[in-house]
Amino acid sequence: MTIAEPAFAEGERVKASRFLARALPTAPEHGLAIAKAALVEARADHPDAVHHAYAFRVAPEPEDFGWSDGGEPIGAAGRPILQRLDQLGLINTVVLVARIPGGQKLATGDLAKGYGDAARAVLAASQVVPFVPTTRYAIGFDYTLSGAVQGVLAAYAAKHEGADYGAEVTLTVSIESAVRAAFEAALRDASAGRAKVARVTA
Repeated sequence: MTIAEPAFAEGERVKASRFLARALPTAPEHGLAIAKAALVEARADHPDAVHHAYAFRVAPEPEDFGWSDGGEPIGAAGRPILQRLDQLGLINTVVLVARIPGGQKLATGDLAKGYGDAARAVLAASQVVPFVPTTRYAIGFDYTLSGAVQGVLAAYAAKHEGADYGAEVTLTVSIESAVRAAFEAALRDASAGRAKVARVTA
């Protein structure tokens, strides 16, 4: 499971500290980059927040996870956020929580509760959807093969992501990973082996 779109929520205050959370969907190869971008955005949105902690988990290719305590005591912020992701079985999701101090010192347990509750709140506000693994392709072919290639793309519900019309056509598309072997075979058959088909990994 993953989330469909960004979500925002505020957790419960802990000793007057505020915990402002945002959850963002990501792709397996972009988990850390999205977290860092969210960090920049959160700092701009909440300049009075002195700590910004985050966690992410991505899968299936590559499967990875990570967290940052944002200057809080080790394990007091990022780990509770990651635990909320894992409790819901979410992947390809980034959660960032900004803390605005309320003037009272927080113990490690207070911090873990504040960050964890804020992560829970923002994930409760998120639209959770099934995660369907996809594979991206770059497909190059002569203009005379356009009809045949487009027929295969339509049959496999390929999502168009980009196109370049030069000496030949180059399309970037994505399909469900479960059917990629059949998709590649169908392109070879439809183009009599003349279409160039390459998986895009980045």
